[in-house]
Amino acid sequence: MKVDVYKIDGSKSGETVTLEDSVFGIEPNDHVIYLSVKAHLANKRQGTHKAKERNEVSGGGKKPWKQKGRGTARAGTTRSPLWIGGGTIFGPKPRDYSQSLNKKVKKLARKSALSHKAKAEQIIVVEDFNFDNPKTKEFVEILKSLKIEGKKILLLTSENLENVYKSGRNVAKVNVLEATNASTYDIVNNQILMLQKSAVEKISNSLN
Repeated sequence: MKVDVYKIDGSKSGETVTLEDSVFGIEPNDHVIYLSVKAHLANKRQGTHKAKERNEVSGGGKKPWKQKGRGTARAGTTRSPLWIGGGTIFGPKPRDYSQSLNKKVKKLARKSALSHKAKAEQIIVVEDFNFDNPKTKEFVEILKSLKIEGKKILLLTSENLENVYKSGRNVAKVNVLEATNASTYDIVNNQILMLQKSAVEKISNSLN
């Protein structure tokens, strides 16, 4: 599949770039995308939730009243789960939520996500650009010129362009990543996938 390469002023450069069918044109496997996204979100969980059980809350060492004669229920401790301030029954404990996928599944998931984007015509390729200093205003002007301002955008660069990253990080709904670091979740979680021209080759090489 060939697509036009746009200049940062929004006009076509006259160049085209080939999106390889082996990466951008496969039959998407939705279940693999689901597994990859589920693992990504699970791996972001801290798993530090904790509730104290009855042997961990303070106090309660003394029997609050004698066993018989008061006309009330028996009580052995004020830290019973039935009492206010008592321990929690079967409460959450710290745990590791991380999930692992093998490399072939991860690669297939990313190809499937990219193929979905290509079929939906949600990929736009722009010429390589960088800034001497972080320039959020210039970054926004580029989005306006390409008529994609206000949409949820993922910009993939071929290498770590710090000034481009810093220019885009303050723009709402925009995320800037190095192409090889983008997960399946990153690829599907946007409306427009914006690729720098050199990033297309980087993606193809990493997934072929």
